[in-house]
Amino acid sequence: MWDWILWIVLGAVAGWLASIIMGRSGSQGLLMDIIAGIVGAVVGGWIVGLIGWGPADGFNLYSLLVAVLGAVVVIWVLRLLMPGKKA
Repeated sequence: MWDWILWIVLGAVAGWLASIIMGRSGSQGLLMDIIAGIVGAVVGGWIVGLIGWGPADGFNLYSLLVAVLGAVVVIWVLRLLMPGKKA
């Protein structure tokens, strides 16, 4: 149970940091930060796998950075798909 809570917290932090990087801080809300962070972790894991870096496993700084990278990509793609919404 605690693992799930820790991963949600990591997702929230990653999504929040990505929203700051992408200039969306405060406008998308906590739930969207969590979703962007969790989806971003999956996308970031896929990206670092393509690059050939090691997998992001565990609750650590590397996993957070991978999740932030992925969340930035997710927000960027959403902006491309929904230009009027400013995702």
